[in-house]
Amino acid sequence: MTRATVSADGETITVHIPLTFRRRGGRKRVITSDGAEWAPRPRVDNAMVKALARAFRWRKWLDTGVHATIEDLARTKGVHDSYVSRVLRLTLLATDRVETILDGRQPAGLQLKVLWGGFPLEWDGQRELLVSRERACAIFTPGAGRRPFAADHPMQPPTTANRSRYGGGFR
Repeated sequence: MTRATVSADGETITVHIPLTFRRRGGRKRVITSDGAEWAPRPRVDNAMVKALARAFRWRKWLDTGVHATIEDLARTKGVHDSYVSRVLRLTLLATDRVETILDGRQPAGLQLKVLWGGFPLEWDGQRELLVSRERACAIFTPGAGRRPFAADHPMQPPTTANRSRYGGGFR
């Protein structure tokens, strides 16, 4: 039951709202007097949303032939081809994970830098890793997983190990 009181000088109004703080899964939750839980609005990470939009737009340009190669796309956009490869790797995320990021429901520790480090190609592996902030931060690091990572995907820029795949040397 909400009640309001006015101070003696008439300058201040105090509103009393009964609520309880409870720990749920390590997090504090606000419980209102009628038992309903209140949660803050999700925070959309604009950098991740822009990177995802750019990734899918660039993939479409490559698929439709607007740009023939990653190098051509990079030259047109004025960025390095390794950056284009990192961004394109985001198109390998599971569709429900992309939705989670677009809705702002991703774990707090999951940032664009973490995704650029590599992630499992298998969607089930991605779902497992995105369950909690601790797991996402601990396992979404290069070389930490046992499954194939997106960093090992053929869209990865040439290295000494795979440059023959790209027909030549480095720029």
